[in-house]
Amino acid sequence: MTEVDSMSGQGETIRVVIADDERLVRMGLRVVIDAEPDLSVVGEASDGAEVVPLVRQLRPDVVLMDVRMPGIDGIRATEQLIGGMDLPPRILVVTTFEHDDHVYDALRAGASGFLLKRARAEEMVQAVRLVARGDSLLFPAAVRDLALRHGAADGRRPAEAPGRGPVGRLTEREQQVLRLMATGLNNGEIARELVVSQETVKTHVGSVLAKLGARDRTQAVITAYESGFVLPG
Repeated sequence: MTEVDSMSGQGETIRVVIADDERLVRMGLRVVIDAEPDLSVVGEASDGAEVVPLVRQLRPDVVLMDVRMPGIDGIRATEQLIGGMDLPPRILVVTTFEHDDHVYDALRAGASGFLLKRARAEEMVQAVRLVARGDSLLFPAAVRDLALRHGAADGRRPAEAPGRGPVGRLTEREQQVLRLMATGLNNGEIARELVVSQETVKTHVGSVLAKLGARDRTQAVITAYESGFVLPG
């Protein structure tokens, strides 16, 4: 099933597409999002096969993506959207379990963060606003645990020389910033920790993302874990 609504005429409205195979979940998310004056649900899809063409048609700002769906799951759909669009939307994974390995795969595929289905309404709308403006929704402990579980499941160990690869191109200060990013600190908190201005931190973060080839902070943190630069656990 696919539902498409007319686009909002307000330029400031954050346009959202919901992808979930459970109709009641979609209804609940729609009620929460449409209750906000700056948010609007413009479409719904019941699986990954439907959400990909729908997103290409509607060009929403944010996609709320269920990670487990029949047919094409949320991971595959995320890969197709991130890799197949010049300006892909921000993708926020919606999941029942925070320690689901599928969540980590979705983050690796390009999702900007994840949100639990049991989250409060105010947490959901703030998460949508956060990723819409280009930030990431990081839960440091959960990402750390997922990285540890994922590496163990794949039989991988941290890199023996974490200074090599993309992380090795970072300056000492940029490496400090990346470590603090991995703990979930925002720019203001990093600035206070390093006793520098927020503008300086913003510059360092931009440089870190560029050197790592990361789309956002989430992708940079994933790279930090998988390179062995930051050790889970």
